[in-house]
Amino acid sequence: MTTSWTAFGGDLHLDLTGRRAAGSGLRAALEDALREAVQDGRLAPGTRLPSSRALGEDLGIARNTVVEAYGQLTAEGWLTSRQGSGTTVAERAAPRRTAPAPSGPSGHPTARYDLMPGRPDVSLFPRGPWLAAARRALAVAPHEAFGYGSPQGRIELRRALTDYLARVRGVRTDPEHLVICAGFTQGLGLLCGAMRERGARALAVEAYGLPPLYAGVRAAGLTTLPLPLDGSGARTDLLDGRPGAVLLTPAHQFPTGVPLTAERRAAAVGWARKHDGYVIEDDYDGEFRYDRQPLGAMQALDPERVVYAGTAAKSLAPGLRLAWLVLPDALVEPVARLKQVADTMSPVLDQLTLAELITSGTYDRHVRRCRLHYRRRRDALVAALAERAPQVRVTGIAAGLHAVLRLPPTAPPEAELVRRAAAAGLAVSNLGWNRAEPALAPAAPPGLVIGYATPPDHAFPGALDTLCELLRDC
Repeated sequence: MTTSWTAFGGDLHLDLTGRRAAGSGLRAALEDALREAVQDGRLAPGTRLPSSRALGEDLGIARNTVVEAYGQLTAEGWLTSRQGSGTTVAERAAPRRTAPAPSGPSGHPTARYDLMPGRPDVSLFPRGPWLAAARRALAVAPHEAFGYGSPQGRIELRRALTDYLARVRGVRTDPEHLVICAGFTQGLGLLCGAMRERGARALAVEAYGLPPLYAGVRAAGLTTLPLPLDGSGARTDLLDGRPGAVLLTPAHQFPTGVPLTAERRAAAVGWARKHDGYVIEDDYDGEFRYDRQPLGAMQALDPERVVYAGTAAKSLAPGLRLAWLVLPDALVEPVARLKQVADTMSPVLDQLTLAELITSGTYDRHVRRCRLHYRRRRDALVAALAERAPQVRVTGIAAGLHAVLRLPPTAPPEAELVRRAAAAGLAVSNLGWNRAEPALAPAAPPGLVIGYATPPDHAFPGALDTLCELLRDC
């Protein structure tokens, strides 16, 4: 059997033709190509190179030419060669690469403690159960599952979610009304596209929310029209005269932390029925209520007027890029069609694994574990502030992965507090950053949005100490 670079187990593009045309001999051309591959990092330190016979056959050159090139580069220190171990790339300084600049309020890169909101504790990701579920799912998956499938997603996951959402969130649906998407950001973009096809030019949003989502709405061609907020949630009673769709976080408003009252929910649904509109219900952390059973999904009030959007970003990990839309009849076809155009379909293996995790009951156990963990974190935050910075109020319901700290009127401006926090090694976010429109009047009183999920257990007490010290004299 012929030995080749492919049989060796790796591929590497070496351009000898251009170098020979430039006047280099064959051996010199090979040396230059290998040297350049090491310099630019394509051949990393420790990489084992193919045998001289295999590389010679793959490149169509004599074996002795490769032996001589290897010998020269070994003498120069680029390669190392040991009897019985073959030829490998020598340990050298890694090429310097420029890291992309971070975008958004992702936290100061040098902060000791990260209290930025919106992120779960990814160390809780159930690696063992996920791997076991993946093995079980792969063992029983039909062959057709690995071909091109429905843009709505694998039927196994849509069935599992139909049962799970009905049981846990009171959602009324069936598998044919679900679309699996690559995170809520993609799902919202698909919905905006479908709304534009229906003639919409704007989307009503909560006055405080997540600016990157609102930027995505505008990138999809819709303008954002903010709804005022108060202690009962978004002012849905002011929707008359607004566009044909509204985006809400009714279970736990982000970031203020208040739930949308029953009266406000009914007002939103009544408006949608009257004006042929839709409510987009972003249930981003609906499974994490600590003081009582969470309110059921708003979608149950009218499945033909409320789009339910859920995600695995908070319960499992954002990196999975798994979310789901529960759609009214009229939106299934346009959203599925736009999903097909966007990326054909979401990754199959992760869908099958999540379906197995849900149907086996493992997902429920994982969520309960996370719920207890985050509740303890929130309790510790509230207790520490009550003792050491009592003038600061923790507002919003006991839910989710973040809390809003309302500061006294005498406190420094929010931006100044964020700067002081960064100087103390603490990454936090100010409430004003979450305004849907920068021109909106700032919140009164000022506030910070604190995420309590991210710091590891050993660092969380230190994070609380630093935060309390920062706020002690506010």
